[in-house]
Amino acid sequence: MPKTVDHDQRRAQIAEGLVRVAAREGLHAVTMRSVAAEAGVSLRLVQYYFQTKAQLMHDVLRHLERQSQERWAARLERMPSPPSGRAFVEAFLAEALPTDEESRAFHLVGASYAVLAMTDPELADQPFVAGLNHLEAQLADALRKAQTDGELSGDRDASVEAARLIALNHGLGTAVLVGQRTGEDAEAVLRCHVDELFAA
Repeated sequence: MPKTVDHDQRRAQIAEGLVRVAAREGLHAVTMRSVAAEAGVSLRLVQYYFQTKAQLMHDVLRHLERQSQERWAARLERMPSPPSGRAFVEAFLAEALPTDEESRAFHLVGASYAVLAMTDPELADQPFVAGLNHLEAQLADALRKAQTDGELSGDRDASVEAARLIALNHGLGTAVLVGQRTGEDAEAVLRCHVDELFAA
C-alpha cells in the first residue's frame, strides 16, 4: 500500500525549519532552499506546499501563533478555573515575552515579518494583522468580563486597554531581543502596569 502522507505534519516540519534558520540568521536571510535544507526535505516539496516565500513565511507565522496560543492555554489550565481577568492577562503577558527559546522565536519571527512587510508588497498582501486583531479581541473580552466581575473599573475602555497591553508587550519584547532589557526587567514593568490597571 502507498504510504499515507500527513500534510499537516509536513507543513509543520517545513515551518520549524524556517524558524531555525530565522533564529540563527534572521528572517531576511530565509530562502526556500535554506528552509528545505534545514527541514531535511527537497526544495520541490517546499514549493509543492508553498508557491511563494511570502506564503511560506505567513504560514510559519500562523504556526507560531497556534503554538503560542497552546502554551497560553496550558498556563491557564494550571490556574484555578475559571481564571480571574487579571490571571488571564498575566498569563498572556508571560507567554508573549521572549524569555525562553520558543517565545523568543515567536517574537523574533513576528517582529521581523512586520518590518519586512512594510517594504515588501507580497508580504503586505498576506493577512498579517488578522492574528493581532484576534488576540486584541480576546484580551478586550477578558477585560470586559473582569469589569462585570468587579475586578476592573467600569470607567476603563476595554478595547483601548487591550491595545495598550499588546503594544506595551511588543515594545518590551523587542527591548529584550535587542538586549536593552532583561526578561526580568520587562516582567517588572508589566507587573507595574497590571497593578495599576487592576487597582481598586
